[in-house]
Formats: sequence, structure tokens, C-alpha cells
Amino acid sequence: MISQLAYLVIREGTKWTDVFRLVPGQAVTIGRAPTNRIVIKDERCSRNHAEIFLSEEQWTLRDLESRNGTVVGSQAVTEDWVLRPGDSIRIGRSQLVFVHQLSEAFPEGSGIVSRSSDTEESPGTSSDDDSSVLTAYQPTTITHRRGQTKYLAPHDEEESGVSKAGRASAKLCRLAYELAKVPDAVTLADQALAGLFEGTATDTGAVLLLPKDLQGEARGAALEVIASHSTSGSAYHRISNFLATTVLREGEAVLARNVMGDSALGSRDSKGVIHATSVICAPVRRGAKTFGVVHLYSTDAEHVPDPDDLEFTLAVADTVAVALVNLTRREELAENLHQIRTENVELRERLGVESEIVGKSECVAKIAEDIARAAPSNATVLIRGESGVGKELVSRAIHYSSPRRRNVFVCLNCAALSEDLLASELFGHERGAFTGATDRKIGKFEAAHQGTLMLDEIGEMSPGIQAKFLRVLEGHPFERVGGSKPVLVDVRVIAATNRDLEREVAEERFRRDLYFRLHVLEIVVPGLRKRPEDIPELAHHFLEKFKLETGRRIDGFTDGAMEQLARYRWPGNIRELKNVIERAVVLTRHRKIDVEDLMLSNLKTAGDTGLLPHPDTYRARSLGDVERDHIAATLQATGWNKSRAAGILGIERSTLDRKIRRYELGSKPRPGKGG
Repeated sequence: MISQLAYLVIREGTKWTDVFRLVPGQAVTIGRAPTNRIVIKDERCSRNHAEIFLSEEQWTLRDLESRNGTVVGSQAVTEDWVLRPGDSIRIGRSQLVFVHQLSEAFPEGSGIVSRSSDTEESPGTSSDDDSSVLTAYQPTTITHRRGQTKYLAPHDEEESGVSKAGRASAKLCRLAYELAKVPDAVTLADQALAGLFEGTATDTGAVLLLPKDLQGEARGAALEVIASHSTSGSAYHRISNFLATTVLREGEAVLARNVMGDSALGSRDSKGVIHATSVICAPVRRGAKTFGVVHLYSTDAEHVPDPDDLEFTLAVADTVAVALVNLTRREELAENLHQIRTENVELRERLGVESEIVGKSECVAKIAEDIARAAPSNATVLIRGESGVGKELVSRAIHYSSPRRRNVFVCLNCAALSEDLLASELFGHERGAFTGATDRKIGKFEAAHQGTLMLDEIGEMSPGIQAKFLRVLEGHPFERVGGSKPVLVDVRVIAATNRDLEREVAEERFRRDLYFRLHVLEIVVPGLRKRPEDIPELAHHFLEKFKLETGRRIDGFTDGAMEQLARYRWPGNIRELKNVIERAVVLTRHRKIDVEDLMLSNLKTAGDTGLLPHPDTYRARSLGDVERDHIAATLQATGWNKSRAAGILGIERSTLDRKIRRYELGSKPRPGKGG
């Protein structure tokens, strides 16, 4: 068995540049497009040039119909090529060496070499010619580092022998990293001041910014204190307007020492007393734009800032300006995103429906109108339709077009669970409620709080669950299985069924009161055979979907295949069509799906044959003739049990008696007039 661990040692031009590890289960694409796993910036390399994948425990190279081809050694790759250790793959000017162990590529004294960057090529020698002057490639060392870099971590003690400028640069690097992550201007100013007090001989200061909507010349009086701090225990006192205006106008940082008594430079309180001995003021600027100033001062005559502190403050002020610009851009992007989302919601409301329903027939248009009417309310919706017509898709469209769209959509199939499990799924259970209940479980009703709960195959629900379900629909609280604490939820319920609930009610298999509670709004989804004009559009929709998933190159359907799809009655509806197209995409050997690729079943729908009649075999018959024959066939199939026949036909017994008399049907059905 060949080892699945492998590497690609990559060389571009004259240098070995990278080592790429091949991981089993992940195909590696190579090309010029930035979406590839290995990007080669070479015009002779196609956008999607080649791929390497693991097949039958062997790494395999495949050329993706590239313009200039792929070469292994001296042989062009025309079909799947099983790679061996040491194989050299050439794509344009780039070379990729395939190895199972890095020692195979870079052993001591290795023959794998790299051209020196300062080597001159002799006239007439190709840049790809390995016979030119080469220099031995040194063994590669790969170091893995998972955690945060040590340069961004705070240090309690500075290393000896490091200059003051080096220590300041390290502090500035860590501070810039932290400032890039702040969510607002106040936090930005707080962190900047903390870094400044650590890196300079000052103990009090503030960050002051100009208003965003400032009109006219920037003056010190217009500055607003965003954040201020003091490590000396005394309160911060605002910068003088003269000094602030000078810094804003000139755009230069100022260091003033021994300013006690200088009213123009010192920081004064409300009584005019000057508290600072040394002052630093630096502009917060980005290009030609000034956002404000950083104001620092020392109240301790023994602790005086120097020009290096001024340089550090100026660097921090410039970093604050960059962070402010980025923060403003993030706020603008967030505001634009919110506006776009709001506009999308408005557009969805105008369109009425947000869904993936495919089709342009009148039936689909009617469903879209029904969804648009049902979505804004909280009323219960009953969706009827055969299995596979897309009842869940309609349910999702209602939810995502409703005011509950931002909350959860939960779906549960009632036919897939027994009565006890369905009760647990719907209402949840407490720990120890039954064997295997090792933890408390939240039911679907609680999970869908303030959202939408879709119950598929509601007709399969047992009478015991129906009673409890009805109480919840009426707004009453419920209790988890095995619990006693009432739980009240706000949930919109959408029910779906392929059963005739009226017949279920008549035969006492479905509660009458629950039927009327569910039957507030009704949407009927017709079978696919009743909207054949949607079949071509659905077929192409699924074809494109599965082409993307499988990567197959298929141009469409032949005329015969499309005619077969249009004539078929689709007893499994859209679900069956989807599966037929998926199977055809996977199995076809042609560029177009043909009749032989379509595996259609022999199942029949109720009252239907497998295929629609071909136009050449059409026989004119009236609706009365069709109804007469159908009633006669139903009576014969039921042994002339009129009650059962009326139930199958969906009409009253008295109506059936009238039709028997009208069509003169006796105890033995006669052939129809058109038969």
C-alpha cells in the first residue's frame, strides 16, 4: 500500500518557493485563478490548469484541458497520471516535485538545486534550462507555530541590551494590534491612553476629537473630550485653546517642559490654576485631514517627558488616526449593510414571496398569490397536495415572507414517529420521563418559539396527540412529557397533508374540531402532471444544480428526452423528477441527456396511466362520457357498495344515486358512449 502522506515542493522561475502538503480527501487544484489551492502567476498557466487527487490510495494528476498542457518529466499528461515519488511536474515556468517525505526532496547533498538569483544566463540559454549555472539548495526546515506571536504579548521586564527605540517600537506594535480590534471611538481612546502612559513619562492625558460635521476652521474650542485618564490621582484638566488651535493649524506635535505658570501651554482648571509641569500635544492626522489631538502632561517635576516620548506620542497619534479611519469605514459598511437588508425586506414584501419555487404556469402563479396573502398573518395554514409536490417549499416561502422571517423555521414529519416519540418531539420531555430519557429535551414547539412550525403529514397524527395539539393551537400552555411545569409558546403552525381530511373526519380518524382549527387558510399544490408546462423549466433547473455538484459537462436534453419528460405522468411529482434528472446526470455518457438515460417508473397515479396520450392517439370524448365510465368502474371495483364508492368519488351518497339514474347505470356497468 502506498503512503497517502505526500508533499508538493514548488519551484517558480529560478527559486524553490513553498512546500504544500497533500491531504487525503481534499483535491488540490492548480492554476492562475485565485480560487485554486495552488496559485501560479504565469501567463502560460491556465486559470484552472490541473488537479491532484487521491484515487484508490494513489495520488493522481489530471490535466484540466489546459492551454499549454502539463508535463511530468518529459512526457505530456493526456490522461490521469499516477504520481511516483520524485516525479517533476512542469506547468509553465513552474516546477512541482512530488514526494512522500520531505527528506526525499531535500536530503543532505541533495541533487535538487536552485538557480542563484544573480547568475547570468548565457546567450541562447532558456530560462527553463536546468543545465545553466546552479547552486545547491540548502536543507529545508519547517517550523509550526499555532499560538499568538510573542511580539504581541505584554512583557513584565524588558530584555537587557535592547535600545529605547527598540522597546518603543515593540510597544507600538502591540498597541497598534490592539487598536485595530476596538469596536468604538471611546474604547479606542482608552486603549491609546493606556499605551501612552506605559510608554512615556506622563501621568495624565486625554484624546480630543473634532465633530464629524464641523464646518469652517478647526479650533481648540471645538474639540470634544472622548476619553481622559490620570495615574497621578488628580483629575484631568483640559488643554488650553491656544495650544490646541496651534497644533490643529500647524499639524505638528509640541513638547513643552517647565510650563508652570505659562497660561498658553499649561492645563488649567476652572479657577485658572495651571497643573502641568511638562506637556505633549500631538495631532491625530491622516494625510491632510486632522481628526483631533492627543494631550498628555506630567504633574511630577521629577518625571519629565523627553523628545523620545514626543516621537512615541506622535506615532501613537498617527496609529489612532488610522484606526479611526478604519472604524469609520466599518460603521459606514455596517450602516450600508443595514440599509441593504432593509431594502431587501421591502423588496420581498413588494414581491410578496421569498421562495425557490420554480415555474411560470398559472398554477404556480396562483400558489404565489396564496402565499403572499397568507404570509403577513399569524393564521394557521393547511397545505394540501400529493407527496413530492413541494409542500415544505411552500411552507418555507410562507415563513420567509412573514414577519417571523428572522426567527427559526422548524419542520417535523408526523408520519415518521410513533405516538410516544411524536409527543416527545412536539412537546419535549423531562429527565427520567421514560426509559432512555437521560436528559431534559426541548420539543419542537419550544424550539420554534416566535418562529414557524411546519407539521408534515398531519393526517398521520394519532387521536391522543391531536387533543393535546389542539389545546396548544388554541393558545393554552402545555407540559413536557413527564413534567408538571406549564410552557407557553408563540408559534405559527403550518400543517401539510396528502390525505383527504374530510374523509378522515367522516370516518372518525381525525378530530372534527382540529380540522376546523387547521382549516383557516388553505393552499392546494397541484401535482406536476397538472402543470406540464413547468416540466421543461424544472428539468433544466435540476440539470444545472446537479452539473455544479458533480462537475459533469452536459449541454442539455435531446428533443426525444424532453418529449418523454413532458408526456410522463410523474406519480412521484417534483421529487421524482429531481431524482430522475440526478440519475441521468450521473450515468449519462453523452453531452446531452437522451431517452435511454431517463429511468421512468411504471407506477400509475390515481386514475392515470404512466404516460399522457400521444396527440396521434387522441380520441374525442365528452366530460359526461368520462364521468360515466369512471363512476361505473368505481362501482364495479367496490362491488356496488354505494357508500364506499361515494367516499372514493368524493361525493354524497344521494349525489351518486342521481348520477346512477342519469347515466342509466344498472348493477352491471355498461360500456361508455365513447368507448
